[in-house]
Amino acid sequence: MATFSGKPKPKPKTILVALSGPSSSGKTTLARLLRDALSPHIPTFILHEDDFYLPDAQIPIHNGLEDWDCVESLDLADLERTLTHVKEHGALPPGHKSKEDRNSVGEVGVSDAVKAEIAKDAGELFKRINNSRKEGGDVTVALIDGFLLLLSPPLPESIPALFTPQLKLFLRTTHATTKRRREARSGYVTLEGFWEDPPGYVDKIVWPNYVEAHQYLFLGGDVEGELDESVCEREGIRGMPRELEDGGRGIAGVFRWAWGVLKEGVERECG
Repeated sequence: MATFSGKPKPKPKTILVALSGPSSSGKTTLARLLRDALSPHIPTFILHEDDFYLPDAQIPIHNGLEDWDCVESLDLADLERTLTHVKEHGALPPGHKSKEDRNSVGEVGVSDAVKAEIAKDAGELFKRINNSRKEGGDVTVALIDGFLLLLSPPLPESIPALFTPQLKLFLRTTHATTKRRREARSGYVTLEGFWEDPPGYVDKIVWPNYVEAHQYLFLGGDVEGELDESVCEREGIRGMPRELEDGGRGIAGVFRWAWGVLKEGVERECG
């Protein structure tokens, strides 16, 4: 009879990180910063929720305007299938192409020194993890960037449940900053063309949708106030510190905070 000795090989693990928050809060910029810091040391990729919009003709109309900022504008079934594939296989589904990557990217505003600092820390972390897991224990990090990823009906609970525990990061900003940043954008590539926000779109569509979907996270429902820590803890959500809101310490501060949360989560999952 054959005998076996030693510890069994650890199974490959995919870390699914949710980067959510209001429009123009820096989610995509942060995802790219994290990917660039991690990818030299560990397989890392980004999945954009914006790649799951319905065809242009199926976008719902609210207040006389196409509403690209509500959950009904998304193909949730396809999003869930894709997230499930990512979790099981540690890779995007074959043939997946991102339209989000064709949208313009502004200046990041993070120095090379900060990028190098976090990349070095990431390298040391994953070297320790790889040494401890030995062969067969591959780790992949998937960064999921989206404005509606957290538990807020009618989003199915099965979607946020796919994310790695305590790695649902919530960025925050104010109405004034959202309005300024969103209105400065040239527009967005869609499945069938290009979308530009009409006048008043932030006040009529973007901000009301954000408030409705996320007020449960805040004390008294005030989305410009304090986060309800008991709710965040219950849902496994890590809220960005308020002092980083609206450019406090710049995007570098958000980058450092997010890396700290991600590092803690990876160590917990893979240690």
